[in-house]
Amino acid sequence: MDLTATDHDILEGRQGRAAADAFTLVLKFAEAVGAQRLLPCASAHVDGCLYHGEASLDFVERYVALEGRVKVPTTLNVGSVDLIHPELFIGDAALGAAGKRLMQAHLELGCTPSFTCAPYQTLLRPGFGDQLAWAESNAIVFANSVIGARTNRYGDFIDLACALTGRVPDYGLHRSENRRAGAIVAVTGCKDASPDQAGGIAVAAGLAVGRECGDTIAAITGLPGCTSEDDLKALGAAAASSGSVAMFHAVGLTPEAPDLAAATGGRQAPVVARLGPEEIAGILASLSTVADGTPLTAVALGTPHFSLTEFDRLLPMLDLAPFSVPIYVNTGRHEWDRLSADGRAGRLEAAGITVVVDTCTYVTSIIRDLSGAVMTNSGKWAYYAPGNLGVDVAFGTLADTLVSARAGRVVRA
Repeated sequence: MDLTATDHDILEGRQGRAAADAFTLVLKFAEAVGAQRLLPCASAHVDGCLYHGEASLDFVERYVALEGRVKVPTTLNVGSVDLIHPELFIGDAALGAAGKRLMQAHLELGCTPSFTCAPYQTLLRPGFGDQLAWAESNAIVFANSVIGARTNRYGDFIDLACALTGRVPDYGLHRSENRRAGAIVAVTGCKDASPDQAGGIAVAAGLAVGRECGDTIAAITGLPGCTSEDDLKALGAAAASSGSVAMFHAVGLTPEAPDLAAATGGRQAPVVARLGPEEIAGILASLSTVADGTPLTAVALGTPHFSLTEFDRLLPMLDLAPFSVPIYVNTGRHEWDRLSADGRAGRLEAAGITVVVDTCTYVTSIIRDLSGAVMTNSGKWAYYAPGNLGVDVAFGTLADTLVSARAGRVVRA
């Protein structure tokens, strides 16, 4: 391993005991993945603040005891409870308390209390080419693909170790030669799709990438010209849920893919999937475990966390109120502060919308009634909720979910 003077300072304890201890983990990890050197990282995003058992807390408390402080701006992924609305948590009290302590312990290390799976929607959004130590599957895909920053799929513990040292192994997607597409997913017949349709097309393309490409980077051609950043967010989240995807190229839409040749580096790549309207409709239908007309007990939105733009799409639909079933919307503190400051939060609450901050409804106990089906416009929520919550799911567009919430059953807008 080629260590710099900075590396030696950290390893020999001149930047604190916590940094030296964490550096040994970064070194071992770097050796395991075959990295020859370490890079300075611009920021970290830590996934380990979601409580998965006592080991989660023990690891962080160790660095609190060593008086550790993160060396780079470090955002936090969702935790186990909504610290702003603690009354929403209906799970085991002991688990809730441990989850709350885990979130607080990360703050004592100097992490930013973002508690969002969409750190790219905060003021700490990275820039093109930045080297990152990010965890959380959708955040990793978004950073690499939509922003053009560089991170591998870092998991619990190593993400915090990188944050405490400010160093990251030089391997994988940190290197330009590893960021080229090796497969093509061709979307056809959808160029003139509406903005509402574009979201579903993006989710279907993401699921196809995850299922067909594994960890091979895909170049996606033919997405609608109106595909938004929120649509690309949903695409990446679906791809990371259904496969081990860390990056994709949307040709003509993402920064490293102005054209197909740039995405592939000029190499030949096979077309692994062709998605016309019929195939897209089939993929989206597969996300629903119930038929149209099925009674609902809730609607769940915001996985990944809702952006302010998504709230602006939602607000005009509140004219459909009163709703027959509860609607839960997950979002981050950055968005919640803006919504509270300009009065949009009040409009949401007046319409009976429950805004959930700091966590997500598919990983913690918040939805009051899971006795029936839940409807969502999130491919990620639809993919994970049946296993996580044991609930039936209906997938639809944002408009579908609001119309269905009013009717109390699955209908299409």
